[in-house]
Amino acid sequence: MKNIEFNNIRLDIEYDGTNFYGFQRQVNKRTVQGEIEKSILKLTKENINLVSSGRTDRGVHAINQVINFHYNGKVPVKNLMYSLNNILPEDIHIKKLTVESKDFNSRFSAKNRSYLYKMKLKKEYNVFEKNYYTYIDEKLDINKSNEILSLFKGKHDFENYRTTGCNAKNSIRTIEEIYLYENNSEMIIYIKANAFLKSMIRIIVANFMEVYTGKENREYIIDRLNYPGKYAFKLIAPPEGLYLYEVNY
Repeated sequence: MKNIEFNNIRLDIEYDGTNFYGFQRQVNKRTVQGEIEKSILKLTKENINLVSSGRTDRGVHAINQVINFHYNGKVPVKNLMYSLNNILPEDIHIKKLTVESKDFNSRFSAKNRSYLYKMKLKKEYNVFEKNYYTYIDEKLDINKSNEILSLFKGKHDFENYRTTGCNAKNSIRTIEEIYLYENNSEMIIYIKANAFLKSMIRIIVANFMEVYTGKENREYIIDRLNYPGKYAFKLIAPPEGLYLYEVNY
């Protein structure tokens, strides 16, 4: 049987997650993966299964998500990005297209991923920005915040930091960097890890805020890292402030 030649297409994309039920394809629900695959089918008459660097939750945004798929359609590769951007919905945009080696996989080839969690003060609430920030009561002190956030750094079993529906075989992850910084009126948590579990970052942010505001002490976080699976109830921060920021290969 003759082998079919294909191009391994990599797309670097951005999207506004507000009106999506997450990235992963779901039946009868609008998702990022579903819209991209539908647009490729419309343009090329090819059914493809794309792979992503990560599956963002409902309402979570992406500044730079990486996907790839195998393609041998009739539309020339050089025209693919422009043509797809013309038919994709306005809340998804392809930033770059590259042809990768046959063994490139946007998920398994990734060395690490980084996310941003953006916050503003409630007194600065803007109705036009409500889907892009999480609003909090008080300004966060950087030194105090980073002391708390440093508890998460390193290799841990994050079983207490994932939600139902997470299909990862194990919950051990390594957080390489995590810290708070300011950008004008924004307070932003930067977090980089080899990989993340479902809702892991939002649970980390929620736990951080519990300790920062004095509702809990540092042991609240330490116990959840030291005793995997002990805590069934999990606080989860809102999705609006979360952005997939960068994927490194």
